[in-house]
Amino acid sequence: MPAPITLISHALCPYVQRIAIALAEKDVVFERRTVDLVRKPDWFLALSPLGRTPVLQVGDDVLFESAAILEYLEETLPNPLHPASPVERARHRAWIGFGSECLNDIAGFYSARDAQTLDAKAASLHARFRILERQLENGPWFAGERFSLVDAVFAPVFRYFDTFDAIGDFSVFEGLSKVTDWRRSLSARPSVRDAVTPDYAVRLERFIERKGGALANALVVRSAAVRVAGAA
Repeated sequence: MPAPITLISHALCPYVQRIAIALAEKDVVFERRTVDLVRKPDWFLALSPLGRTPVLQVGDDVLFESAAILEYLEETLPNPLHPASPVERARHRAWIGFGSECLNDIAGFYSARDAQTLDAKAASLHARFRILERQLENGPWFAGERFSLVDAVFAPVFRYFDTFDAIGDFSVFEGLSKVTDWRRSLSARPSVRDAVTPDYAVRLERFIERKGGALANALVVRSAAVRVAGAA
């Protein structure tokens, strides 16, 4: 009998979503346990040496860091998401690293203290996605017809923009038709949809509000406009 698997999560963590998507694509039954990273419980700190999510419990074994967990899943479970070719696997790992760089830019975007910095971060993200545009061919996935770990990594990246686009037009995807199509295909994938709870967007908006700064201000303006329109 396989060892039970538990994914220890934070509700908004994009690195957790990678693991949840990969597990779903591999048809693995797993339990999900969510923690509050503001008030980290002792049991979580005992498991996570860095105090971060995701953490994966497999029986009595505990793994941390999303890249290491993804590789473990590839090595031990059926339904591989990496290409068979060693060269292509290496390339996919490089693009997974690029996905983490995009997440760093996203963190800078929602943390921007002023409109000028916000615009600069949006331009930086557009430049990163323009690089991706040149890599994509006929889709619907990063490598064509086959869903891969690169798709599992970029799905949480693009999910942020479902909320950001509702706040304002930041032109991050302007002129990027292939990336836009890829984003749309990912958002419709069941494993991607189910990687977060139904209240994800509400939680993300609350998180943005708590961060303060330029994006939070834009969210306040948007919310006020919606209220006025609803009262009209």
